[in-house]
Amino acid sequence: MAIKSNEEHLSAARARAEASFKKEERAKDGALAMTEYLTQGRIARERMEQLKALRLAREAAEQATAETKAAEKKAAVSQQPAPAKRARKG
Repeated sequence: MAIKSNEEHLSAARARAEASFKKEERAKDGALAMTEYLTQGRIARERMEQLKALRLAREAAEQATAETKAAEKKAAVSQQPAPAKRARKG
């Protein structure tokens, strides 16, 4: 009977060791997954910042172009001679 209890003891010890090993592996996998998750989040935020900067630059350029065209149109209109007035028959 002592042999059987010794085998049971070894079996239980092996089960505890395997459970401990699996727990450590899950912890390592979890830490790796969290690192990847945080890295992907940082990359996404950096990309959004770049896209926002590009959008703001494009909008500023479009506004400057529109203002320039409006100023040119106003200058062209002011340089045209005033239309002659017609005399009324009366």
